[in-house]
Amino acid sequence: MKKFLAIGAVALALTGAVTAGVAVSAVSAPPAADQALELSVDAAVLRQGSRGGEVKEVQRRLKQWGYYSGAVDGIFGAGTKKAVIAFQKKNGLTADGIVGKATYRALGMNDSYNVLNGSSSGGSASSGSSNYTSSDLYVLAKCIYAEGRGESYTGQVAIGAVIMNRVKSPSFPNTIAGVVYQKGAFTAVTDGQINLEPDKTAYSAARDAMNGWDPTYGCLYYYNPAVATSAWIFNRKTVTVIGKHVFAI
Repeated sequence: MKKFLAIGAVALALTGAVTAGVAVSAVSAPPAADQALELSVDAAVLRQGSRGGEVKEVQRRLKQWGYYSGAVDGIFGAGTKKAVIAFQKKNGLTADGIVGKATYRALGMNDSYNVLNGSSSGGSASSGSSNYTSSDLYVLAKCIYAEGRGESYTGQVAIGAVIMNRVKSPSFPNTIAGVVYQKGAFTAVTDGQINLEPDKTAYSAARDAMNGWDPTYGCLYYYNPAVATSAWIFNRKTVTVIGKHVFAI
């Protein structure tokens, strides 16, 4: 009964939005559209004092990556704000402790980002892991583990993001396996480390990369300047540095 009352309240709010000049469809929606409506109502800019599922997911991710040590309770308190600020600083965002579009995107919360951005969740920026198989996930996780198991979680996602960016680029093979095993592309393939079994962290990083989180902002290359020997790679334009790796285009 409470759920029906809540939906009724949302309907009244949407009716008010129409009278204020906001276009809202009044046609009865199929189940998928109902879910989208619930998502659009739930997703919002988050700040200290916010509560709900979005806050809980932000806390879960920040805790998984070592920024947050409090309870995953869906309550945006001072501890959550501090963690958000630390994450924003690490990712080159405005460190205001407010979770808006840019921070949602950096967190890999693509549905929330797309709702605030006024676009659908099926865009090219975050096509979702449903387009890939378990074999794709395994190969991506293997490469992430082999290439970056000593890096931070964000650094591991960044390696996965480079691979995903190459899949989308016409300059590289159009499959994950094709990119990973392209001749000379990754040191871990050349020296055999690709055959190591990935851990849970590598799998999580692979899923986040598949779901569109890109801490590299579109990079196609990365390298460790302490061990890289190719003069060519040093001439690529640097976009960001995460851990020991320079990410470039």
